[in-house]
Amino acid sequence: MKNWIKNWSRHKWRRAYLGFVFLSVFTIAGYATWATLENYLVKIGSTGELFTVNRGDSVSTISSKLTAQGKLPHSGILKIYTKLLGVEKFIQEGEYLLTPQTTLSELVNKMVTGDRHQYKITLVEGWSLEQVMEELRSRSTIDHQIENYESGQIAKLLGLNVDSAEGMLFPDTYFFTRNTSDLDILKRANLKLNEVLDNSWEKRAPGLPFKTSYEALILASIIEKESSLNTERDIISSVFLQRINLGMRLQSDPTVIYGMGHRYEGNLTREDLSEVTAYNTYRIDGLPPTPISLAGKSSIEASLNPSDSTFLYFVSRGDGTHYFSETLSEHNNAVNLYQRDSGSN
Repeated sequence: MKNWIKNWSRHKWRRAYLGFVFLSVFTIAGYATWATLENYLVKIGSTGELFTVNRGDSVSTISSKLTAQGKLPHSGILKIYTKLLGVEKFIQEGEYLLTPQTTLSELVNKMVTGDRHQYKITLVEGWSLEQVMEELRSRSTIDHQIENYESGQIAKLLGLNVDSAEGMLFPDTYFFTRNTSDLDILKRANLKLNEVLDNSWEKRAPGLPFKTSYEALILASIIEKESSLNTERDIISSVFLQRINLGMRLQSDPTVIYGMGHRYEGNLTREDLSEVTAYNTYRIDGLPPTPISLAGKSSIEASLNPSDSTFLYFVSRGDGTHYFSETLSEHNNAVNLYQRDSGSN
């Protein structure tokens, strides 16, 4: 009896030992398989590739597509991995950027979290609304929903409380996924402008001749076109604001050019400066009716916080800088020196 018990006990421990060994081998093999799947490099070209998951695509469809494109050696790899993770039903449609360093784990994570490829578009300071719309129209990755590019119609689509969308966008770089609409991008640019303008309006200097922040934006758009130097913009602002306070006309060449539209061919003539348009500040008092360009943050801030200079005139030196004068005689001398054959401010 004792021998039977002893033999049974020895047999029991042998089975337990073999079970432990088997479980250990299975665990190690499973871990190795998991690690292999997780770190498997998807085969991608050296420059990277975009992979699209369409609406309604199943894991099986996605696996077959990746295999057919040579990115995976067998469709079962993705199926097994997503099954083990339990994420088969959480993969999202979209366009995903894959690089030579992308692993199977990273690919699945992108598709589950919706980490879609981002395109970008830059709206440049000083651009007109027409230039913005041309840039949007040139992008095949954008869903073109806007049919009428007229500024008044776009203002309605954006829900603006002004009649024109000119200058009502903030110049910046905006990121978007494929098939984002042009209207959505414009709405984001308008929202960003409102944030910047409202913040600057709250910090404006006292005593400015503006009734609304929109008037400040109009002046900012003129400042934007007059100089690309941040160091000059607050001085140019002070020139224009002093002219307004003194009842002088702004006499800004960029406003004349804007009013001419496509008729402008590169040079302003005396006839151009004398033509009566709503934007010719040589012929109208005060500000034009709308902005003439996209104003950047520095131009907006300059319009609301001018320098305390006493200059009333400025003229381009031809090198990107301006010569500022307090008197008309000094200004005329500067015009003769720097711009003998062109108009003056």
